[in-house]
Amino acid sequence: QVQLAESGGGLVQAGGSLRLSCAASGRAFSINAIAWFRQAPGKEREFVAAIKWSTGNTYYADSVKGRFTISRDNAKNTVYLQMNSLKPEDTAVYYCAATTLTSPVHYDYWGQGTQVTVSS
Repeated sequence: QVQLAESGGGLVQAGGSLRLSCAASGRAFSINAIAWFRQAPGKEREFVAAIKWSTGNTYYADSVKGRFTISRDNAKNTVYLQMNSLKPEDTAVYYCAATTLTSPVHYDYWGQGTQVTVSS
């Protein structure tokens, strides 16, 4: 089992920045990749960014490229999402999720989510 805990959400003005953290515990050694998803009220959950645990390769949704940066600290079993130039449309609950080496395609583990609100 892998447990994930997000932190760092909050209220920020448009153009501002926030950094989200996702701390992994439990069988963190089995993690294959960690991703950030977000869900705004009345909308479907959408992919934001992902990072491969072993290589550090990163992937981004087009809507956040150039503004968000995903990174990891293997020693702390933590993934970060640095969000710059925030827009009101970035307002959502942000979740981190993990795939494992034995289930590399499906995001089987999820955190509880952290609210990000961007005011105009």
